[in-house]
Amino acid sequence: MTQSEVDHKLIQSVLQQVARRVVGQEAMVERLLISLLTGGHVLLEGVPGLAKTLTVRTLAESVSTTFSRIQFTPDLLPADVVGTQVFDQSTGKFSVKQGPIFANIVLADEINRAPAKVQAALLEAMQEHQVTIGGQTFILQEPFLVLATQNPIEQEGTYPLPEAQVDRFMLKLRVGYPTRDEEKEIMRRMASGDAIDVQAVATPEQILAARKRVAHLQLDDRIVDYIVDLVHATRAPADAKLADLVPLIEYGASPRATISLAQASRAHAFLRGREFVTPDDVKAMAPDVLRHRVLLTYEAEAENVTSDQVITRVLDAVPSP
Repeated sequence: MTQSEVDHKLIQSVLQQVARRVVGQEAMVERLLISLLTGGHVLLEGVPGLAKTLTVRTLAESVSTTFSRIQFTPDLLPADVVGTQVFDQSTGKFSVKQGPIFANIVLADEINRAPAKVQAALLEAMQEHQVTIGGQTFILQEPFLVLATQNPIEQEGTYPLPEAQVDRFMLKLRVGYPTRDEEKEIMRRMASGDAIDVQAVATPEQILAARKRVAHLQLDDRIVDYIVDLVHATRAPADAKLADLVPLIEYGASPRATISLAQASRAHAFLRGREFVTPDDVKAMAPDVLRHRVLLTYEAEAENVTSDQVITRVLDAVPSP
């Protein structure tokens, strides 16, 4: 069996385990796998009850990783996330009590219900894969992923995520409602209340080995130019003959978006058993990589223009190789 066939079998095994509990939502599950294969964090946005938490938990169980869930609330403190120093009276010394951030997969549930100082507590962990407690630095064990869920911003009692925090997420996914047939199947599976068992079919070592192969997938120079042109068009739309977008875009995507789009495109090709990236891989991942990085003006909001609509215009305008 070739390495490509082994990888394909591994991915299919994980997808089969997740599908035992999660009905539909194929795009969300695939994007979570892409994050696992690239080490990028994911922000999932959608109304409550769409299986966001269930999907993340099931993925962690199928990959045999440590998992922790942090329920973000308005009274949460940074120490509740990263940990704190605790005084031990028997020894007369301080010891470090590690927080729930010390896990392979961390689910930050309803991340926009906590104030900015708690959201900021995730920054070092997400970017540097390390945490500092009382002047002591702890390296987080790989694979390390933060998968955050978020209620739509317009709901009451939420705090918009700072731009610096949002940019740390490689992907932002919009999770929608299931179809009628999918909802009937959800009811059949879940209405009984019986637990659905999931087996661990992959190890962290296998995931890290697959990451290395994803990172070395062929990326042709023409694909590199295409990715750079797409991101550049969000910063200078007039150069891409999109002058009408100039008053609608406040800030375009950063170089971090270019890196993330290349990584995500490689993983998208990997999931399809290819050893090279095509323009279709880039087009498939561009909305998820760019939608939270293209900041719109007040004029765009007044005209009800969304970042997804802007990205669609950019994809239509920039010629693919």
